[in-house]
Amino acid sequence: MFFASDNAGPVHPKVIEALAAANQGYASPYGADPIMDTVQARIRALFEAPEAAVYLVATGTAANALALATLCEPWETVFCTAPAHVHVDECNAPEFFTGGAKLTLVEGADAKMTPAALRAAIEIEEKRGVHGPQRGPVSLTNVTELGTVYSVAELAALTAVAKEYGLSSYLDGARLANALAASGTSPAEMTWKAGIDVVSFGGTKNGLMGVEAVVLFDPAKAWEFELRRKRAAHLFSKHRYLSAQMLAYLDGDLWRALAGAANTANARLADGLRATGQAHYAHAPDANMSFVAFPRAAHERLHAAGAAYYIWEGELQGDDPAEMLTARLVCDWSASDAATDRFVELVRG
Repeated sequence: MFFASDNAGPVHPKVIEALAAANQGYASPYGADPIMDTVQARIRALFEAPEAAVYLVATGTAANALALATLCEPWETVFCTAPAHVHVDECNAPEFFTGGAKLTLVEGADAKMTPAALRAAIEIEEKRGVHGPQRGPVSLTNVTELGTVYSVAELAALTAVAKEYGLSSYLDGARLANALAASGTSPAEMTWKAGIDVVSFGGTKNGLMGVEAVVLFDPAKAWEFELRRKRAAHLFSKHRYLSAQMLAYLDGDLWRALAGAANTANARLADGLRATGQAHYAHAPDANMSFVAFPRAAHERLHAAGAAYYIWEGELQGDDPAEMLTARLVCDWSASDAATDRFVELVRG
């Protein structure tokens, strides 16, 4: 019963097999391996973007920070939501790699900003001339940090506002596969066709050992990204081991199958918890992550049985067994029906 994070799930066997195959003999370093040539072609085809520049890094933080640094000058500000990973969970990496750009928080329920809120935040800036931050890129996340999913129409409405002011848009896609599987849309529809300029296509949370693709739909920024990646110590010498993971991810649309399995597990968990009559969902569990409250007594039973997850709001220690504590539950591709059903049984009591 491990629902703490999809980061903690196992690597898919096909990825291990691909790494073993890539380990034979010699290959040119620093992304010049022949596997990477195939990966670039396959990602361009997947995103229907034949001119796109495609690069690999090992972590989501590197993808976000380097992408935003490529889009943002040091004197500008990045527009993002308050729960955004770039704001909450990256130890100021975006600020560091941009050379000091700030983050401007945009209001929005369920970790989703609205066009009106974005417009208001943009209008506030550039009112102090040289003394204040200049307007910079808009950073969005799909799946959001609260488990909700932007529709293509919602993304397009936000990027349209950004473009009115000449601003670029970045999509943090650490769980992009889950968003695509949940919405049934194509990678192209959810990215450049919706006005996104740069996207990360995450794999670490979805069955890979550790690799994220950064896709720049305008190759004019490609060389700058390459320089920033090298300068930030994120250009792998034995790059073929990143390439091999990503190629396995793309083969047979493994990325979509793994994301679909994780989403299905979360839906089963949500249905079961709702049926107990004890669970309250704070946000729609659109993909593979849920924020759900249930009584302390249920949390105590789960912990005693060895369940692993985060209590997001409240404390396990307390006197009132009926007090509602909010859990964050995240399903990965390997989540089993047995573990899901056992979790539900323990909540039911």
